[in-house]
Amino acid sequence: MATRETKQQAVAEPVPLPTQAAAGGRRWFRGDCHVHSVASNGGELTPAQIVAGAQAAGLDFIATTEHNTAEMHGAWGEIDDGLLVILGQEVTTKTGHWLALGVEPGQVVEWRYGVHDGKVDEPLAEVHGVNGLCVAAHPYAPYPTGTFEYPYDQFDVVEVWNGPWASNVPWQADNGAALAEWEHTLAAGIQQGGWRPAIGNSDTHLDGQIGVPHNVVLATELSTDAILAGLRAGQSWIAATSAVEISFVASSGQLVANIGERTMPADEPVVARLTVRGVPSGVASFHTERGLVHTASLADSRSDDVQWHVGGEKPVFIRVEVRDVRGHMAALTNPIILV
Repeated sequence: MATRETKQQAVAEPVPLPTQAAAGGRRWFRGDCHVHSVASNGGELTPAQIVAGAQAAGLDFIATTEHNTAEMHGAWGEIDDGLLVILGQEVTTKTGHWLALGVEPGQVVEWRYGVHDGKVDEPLAEVHGVNGLCVAAHPYAPYPTGTFEYPYDQFDVVEVWNGPWASNVPWQADNGAALAEWEHTLAAGIQQGGWRPAIGNSDTHLDGQIGVPHNVVLATELSTDAILAGLRAGQSWIAATSAVEISFVASSGQLVANIGERTMPADEPVVARLTVRGVPSGVASFHTERGLVHTASLADSRSDDVQWHVGGEKPVFIRVEVRDVRGHMAALTNPIILV
């Protein structure tokens, strides 16, 4: 989606947001971290419309990410609805866009530079300085400034899924290319102690887009810090809609690891277990650093269980994809790490 060059501006004192919305303990929360209102070029939704859409999509949280402005930061605290709103910005530089999530009220992140200017480090440090999350956004967006040219090692996570998995609109990011590039670096990143989790977001500008896709994050509570910590740790998976539900674990002896977690099995065999709901007649696939290693057709019923017994040399990681009957992505997990 094209963006406007918004001038950095003084922002009225925002209405304070609650530090956390109501929630009960460690569980999975659903949310969309790339959402635009009328304050962004191409955006047609008011904050109230976005909140209504998020609730209809079954989301627990959203991140407001206007193009280069904090104009709407003060609008969300006026809406008492139980939806957690994470303050953010889409930083639209000359050579790629990135999301600054968890910024302070009124904070505007500098965007007027490109990769050859060598100026990205300071804005990234500013976001990290407030415990924020820096996201490489839609790396293969086919429009001017959309293609991401910065090194991933400067960012915390990568948006590998942006908007519908496949569509005919001219600004649709190439999600397949972004996923392939992310997976190509995953094993080396894990072994070097610096892998970057994947996330997926709708990049909402219009009605009906929010939550397609969204993140499902394991967190101790529904708060900005807890959600960003879960995303940073890779304890999350991506769902096409809230109708899709999965459970994915790997076990070895008495050790059990969830998505984004690590288990170090010794002599015990590893079994990966996947439960899928909401993708009838789809296909589940297991992936390691060696690529696709196992597939299973899902039943016509609402729920199905799949197991893969890992044989031979243990892989560095296992991750899962679930595709619907059309072949479109329905769910995509971060890895379970086995080394």
